[in-house]
Amino acid sequence: MSVLVGKQAPDFSATAVKEDQIIDKFSLSSLKGKHVVLFFYPLDFTFVCPTELHAFSDKLEEFNKRGVEVVGVSVDSHFSHLAWLRIPKSRGGIEGVRYPIVSDLNKTISRDYDVLAEGRGIAYRGLFLIDRTGIVRHQVVNDLPLGRSVDEALRMVDALQFFEANGEVCPANWRKGDKSMKADQKGLEAFFGK
Repeated sequence: MSVLVGKQAPDFSATAVKEDQIIDKFSLSSLKGKHVVLFFYPLDFTFVCPTELHAFSDKLEEFNKRGVEVVGVSVDSHFSHLAWLRIPKSRGGIEGVRYPIVSDLNKTISRDYDVLAEGRGIAYRGLFLIDRTGIVRHQVVNDLPLGRSVDEALRMVDALQFFEANGEVCPANWRKGDKSMKADQKGLEAFFGK
């Protein structure tokens, strides 16, 4: 598994769906200038996946308040995405999800982000936080049965944006409003000293 942190996020142009609309050429580069949470999930019509898609949708306003675009990706076709969007949550569907879901039918996006589970033909649960210049600042990849924490994704957005605005680093378990520190010995001593 390659580490993309600190590198330019691989661009892509692919068909996506947002609510009931098909976007023929959705590209990551069209979001440059905004923070992006790009996440991969294994397959439509599965079991852990709808819980994650709804969890991101439930927190979409929190991401939007921070100027963050949320984008989902799977190896399914856009037709599959549309069909799943028309199924109510109570029946395992993702009706009501309001962010773009990209079709990676040829699996090139999953390969470029190194989340393709070779031999299975589906993506692991990868999540990439991309800054306004297109640089990957955080990545995490879960195995197929392990759902991710949307609250942790929001915490990482807060930490990145705090660092960008203030130049101070965020220690372990930092949350918005917590004490930060300068990235030097004096800053560390001041952090532990108080």
